[in-house]
Amino acid sequence: MSTFFSGLFQNKAKIGVLLVTVLLVFYILVVAQRGWLLLTSDGLVTKAMGAAYFVLPAVGVWALVRELLFGVKTEKMARILADEGGLPVDNLPRTPGGRIVREAADAEFPKYQAEVEADPEQWRAWFRLSCAYDAAGDRKRARSSMREAGKLFSASVPAS
Repeated sequence: MSTFFSGLFQNKAKIGVLLVTVLLVFYILVVAQRGWLLLTSDGLVTKAMGAAYFVLPAVGVWALVRELLFGVKTEKMARILADEGGLPVDNLPRTPGGRIVREAADAEFPKYQAEVEADPEQWRAWFRLSCAYDAAGDRKRARSSMREAGKLFSASVPAS
């Protein structure tokens, strides 16, 4: 049993994703149920409100599926890079709180940016650039770079 728990706690991020997913699915079901109750009741206004209630669950399902697929693809790319020895080494200095020292991350950034500029069609370069953005604290660009890596990865993997 201790093996089960040690394996479980090694992947805190996956546990978090599972918890958020379960909560979102519960929310979607409750909202859809309320929407159905309004949709099947009398009155034009309540029917319109019931129909509107289905917009939120539809957006929620779309966002959930999109983010889960993004996570799965990112994990697959990371596994491939790890097997190839191509992941950036996490040897940057950290603050006492565990955060990467911004100046150190900024100093490492140009080599990853140059790698993408040299070969912009290479998903591995975009993945490493995303890691560099993340280390520098620029989450928006990190996510955008990872999405670009994912597009290039999907285009490079033959359909099975």
